[in-house]
Amino acid sequence: MRVLLLTQVLPFPPDAGPRVKLWSTLRHLAEFGHQVTLMSFVRHEEVRHLPVVEPLCEQVVPVGLRRSRASDLVAWCHSHISGRPFLVERDDKPAMRRAVEAVRRERDFDILHADQLTMTQFLAPPADGRGPLRVFDAHNATWTIVNRSGTRAAPLIRPLLALEAARLRRYEGQIVRSFDLTVAVTDHDRTDLLEAARGHGRVSQMPRIRVVPITVDTQDLQPLDRRPEPGALLTLGSLHYAPNADGIRWFLHEVLPRVRQAVPGARLSIVGKNPPRDIRRMEQVLPDVVSVKGYVADLTPLLQRTAVMVVPVLAGSGMRVRILEGLARAMPIVTTTIGLEGIDARVGLDLLVADSPEDFAAAVVALLRDPERQRRLGAAGRQLVEDRYDRRKVLGRLEEAYQEAIAARMEPSASSVVAR
Repeated sequence: MRVLLLTQVLPFPPDAGPRVKLWSTLRHLAEFGHQVTLMSFVRHEEVRHLPVVEPLCEQVVPVGLRRSRASDLVAWCHSHISGRPFLVERDDKPAMRRAVEAVRRERDFDILHADQLTMTQFLAPPADGRGPLRVFDAHNATWTIVNRSGTRAAPLIRPLLALEAARLRRYEGQIVRSFDLTVAVTDHDRTDLLEAARGHGRVSQMPRIRVVPITVDTQDLQPLDRRPEPGALLTLGSLHYAPNADGIRWFLHEVLPRVRQAVPGARLSIVGKNPPRDIRRMEQVLPDVVSVKGYVADLTPLLQRTAVMVVPVLAGSGMRVRILEGLARAMPIVTTTIGLEGIDARVGLDLLVADSPEDFAAAVVALLRDPERQRRLGAAGRQLVEDRYDRRKVLGRLEEAYQEAIAARMEPSASSVVAR
């Protein structure tokens, strides 16, 4: 089939959660023989990666994207006028609209696949209700991320986040109701997206939502030959993403001091693009305890020296790809209940979970003192990913979801179903 794939980020390199999911999806579409036209926002530093993506596609149409505080302020003002979420207004670029319209005039497509919520705005429903299958690939239930973040925000920020969460919930619900198929990554997200779709009234037909978890490539990600240094902790994630940064702040201020009371030599390496100023400052205040690495292209040497990987998540939605990748590399991991959402792991056998500062610190200390348990957790976590989250075993569900949605459109009398 001919697939138009709209993406908010270029799929390569797969060095962050959204890119990992998207890279797996693009490779799957190419391997199944679909002819993909990729239209992606591309930042200046991403242009050099286009030659890697192009062989998987029939055509790649890059659309330049440059953000600034000034443009964000304009988008925020527009959101108050339009009632649409700020996140949607921020990505409403005329250049992308023109590019989509031009490509659709040039060729016919069987499937229009919007990756992430903000890209759905470029696929307006046809007036006659026909046309290509429209797919919303939801990496998470976005409204719940903002809603959860608001509970921990400063009092002056909470009303703004509550307003954005309400707008996102309304907008996300409209998209789920109007698109032919929504792909969610967890059952939690499916439930939250259905809640948004229902809104304040009844839905005449239940939206079609299929759960296809995020996957990793276990052939690319092999278990590491770990040589952990005593007390070496590592956390990683894109630090311009507020929930990631907030989780690390919590660990730095609430958990790490407790860990160091029990293990004085414990120290934390923080890996991730664009670390906020206050997190960078912690390295200056505690140079022997905290190391802020920024973006690291090759994580292997760091992971090999790490005793315990910590993933402190206090808000968010979807799945934590860095946990899947850590498990694939046989890393011992401590995370939170929210961090584990969407991953069908056995607590205590595949990884450890704790939510309070005291319990999180105790779990980290226990692992630091028990190298054999580190090894057992790593081996079990690797097996879990091989069995349940390898892309070659899982992404066939996306193909099934396409076919089910196409069949449902060919039988208008049949009621829509909520996919398993």
